[in-house]
Amino acid sequence: MYSRLSELRPLRLDTVAAIVGLALALALLPLRFFASQLYLETVPLILGTACVLYLVSLYQGTNSTSLPTLPSRVAMALPSIVLAGLSALVVLTVIQGARTPLFFGVASVLGTLVIGQILFVNDRELHPGILLLQIIAFAFVFRFTALYATPGYIGIDIWTHTELTQAILDDRSVGGISHDKHYASPFYHLLVASSSVLYDVSLRTALYLSVGIAMPLSVLLVYATANLLVSARWATLATALFALASHVSMWGMHLIPTSLGLVFFLAMLYSLLRVMRIEYTTRDFALLVLFSIAVILTHQVSTFIMLVLLLAAFLAQLVFEIDPLGLTRVDTSVFRSKKPVNLIGLVVFNFGLTIFVWSLTPYGNQSFLATVMSFFSQTVEESAGFLNIASDTGDADPDEAAQATTTLLDQLVPYVDALGFLFLLGVTFVGCLYVVHRRRAEQSVFTLLLAAAFMLVFVLGLPMFGIRNFIPTRWFAFLFAPMAILGAIGLRTMVQGLEPRIVVSVLLIFVLVYPGAMILAVESNSENPVFDDHHEQLAYNEAELAAVDSIGELTGSQTGSEIREDQRIHTDHPYQTLFWRTGAYPRSGIGTATVPDDGVADHEYTVYRSTQSTDAVYFTDADGNGRIEQIDQPQLCRPDQATVYTNGDVTMCAAGPGSG
Repeated sequence: MYSRLSELRPLRLDTVAAIVGLALALALLPLRFFASQLYLETVPLILGTACVLYLVSLYQGTNSTSLPTLPSRVAMALPSIVLAGLSALVVLTVIQGARTPLFFGVASVLGTLVIGQILFVNDRELHPGILLLQIIAFAFVFRFTALYATPGYIGIDIWTHTELTQAILDDRSVGGISHDKHYASPFYHLLVASSSVLYDVSLRTALYLSVGIAMPLSVLLVYATANLLVSARWATLATALFALASHVSMWGMHLIPTSLGLVFFLAMLYSLLRVMRIEYTTRDFALLVLFSIAVILTHQVSTFIMLVLLLAAFLAQLVFEIDPLGLTRVDTSVFRSKKPVNLIGLVVFNFGLTIFVWSLTPYGNQSFLATVMSFFSQTVEESAGFLNIASDTGDADPDEAAQATTTLLDQLVPYVDALGFLFLLGVTFVGCLYVVHRRRAEQSVFTLLLAAAFMLVFVLGLPMFGIRNFIPTRWFAFLFAPMAILGAIGLRTMVQGLEPRIVVSVLLIFVLVYPGAMILAVESNSENPVFDDHHEQLAYNEAELAAVDSIGELTGSQTGSEIREDQRIHTDHPYQTLFWRTGAYPRSGIGTATVPDDGVADHEYTVYRSTQSTDAVYFTDADGNGRIEQIDQPQLCRPDQATVYTNGDVTMCAAGPGSG
């Protein structure tokens, strides 16, 4: 097959890359026998499948037969059906008081209908504006129904950021958070605080009216970016792929500086590709600089991701200036080409400003920059090593995991969580192979390719060596932006190159699986997990919120220095984080309870909530390892303890006179 391909496309870079990718996939397959990790088991298969499909598309040539399209009546009716379905989701949430599995099932069907329209409506009836309206409406409904049904906030970090924002309001100055690392990156907190003052509403409402609204609207930046490279159909598809992505949905509900950093990152990505695609003006470049500064003043992790993007863009510039691969002949019918944009000044400016800001940012007992470098060097020295897996899907010892996994559902849930990402990764690989063709390659698409590759190293590569200092879970939403655009290009490639039967099969599988997989992933439903026996709930009911305030008042809101070890309060994770993040109890005085298997906790002060008996929460075992466990009340609040507080759902117990 290689010889026949070589005759058709001699020494084409995309052909060579596809064959090398296939060989790499085969070489990586044996790693699954040396370490138990989800991505080690799946990514080689995804890479190999993508390379095979691309090679087949080269062999079959251009597809001259038109694909089947939806009947006109169906195409005209689908937008109304989607909007009616979104209205039903709102009603369903109001009636049921939460986003239930029925909600997520209906949402999955609606997501399939949206992507199905993009791919199967004929050109005459394709209206990008109507499709974008459906995508934006879906994004708003999917996120704001969760915010509406949650009494407090969704997530863990948001409670700390609320306290920091309140400190700015109380002090009427950013000096109110001068002790915190966000002192040098306060844009998020200033935005929420000023919105609260401007609209005269609570911080919670101000957060939803500012960052909450910006998040679903920001997906339009993906459309604008993709439309610089491809036609409206495929730019709309990229927008839908991004809007439905699990981690993107999560940051639209867990509204923290990462969320606002993602908005500015998308704006910066659009501005960057815009100056590469048009004869830009000073205003265009000024906007690029402005958005990069906004990222730096919003969030440290977002800043580092932005620097990776800029590094990718600079390397793309060098590739086309030095031209080691002969990337000089570009097919202008595929991508409009222009001379590479000189980005050295922008890269130096942003790296310099970042180092300056991080050097002034307090973090622990030293600067943020010094602390981060210290943590990284310590990790490299002490715990880094090949296949020293340190990821969410591979922390456990294989033997222990085998003992803990007792049902088919236990085995399937991790794959369901990752399925949407894997589907997007597969079409991204195809898109990357397409753009490395000599006559299609240019700076903008190479920037996307290199940025996606570098981010995948931080997300999937470094954790294989035990390095997680860069917080890889924060990278996914940013990674999904270049992946969505390259993925849309990949699907377009298969439509144009594969024979209709294969194309229809690939598209149908993608349309039917991708939306539901992303919606069922835990990041999309963290406030009320679909698999509530496997994932902790990152939201609390009214009784749980009231208990935290009441227990704080009951204990006198002591400081950390006043609390002895035997006075520490123990409860489950993540509930224990709510106490110290809201200021109800100091961090040093609260911890995760140790509950031995089939045993009882041996703590003086404990807090039980009914969720511990019904849903997934974390406790530690006798060896100090965290595990998901469901317990009965007597296991945490022992009979020899006295009840010092209860509201029917949450109970605080303390050592009685006869205990010990």
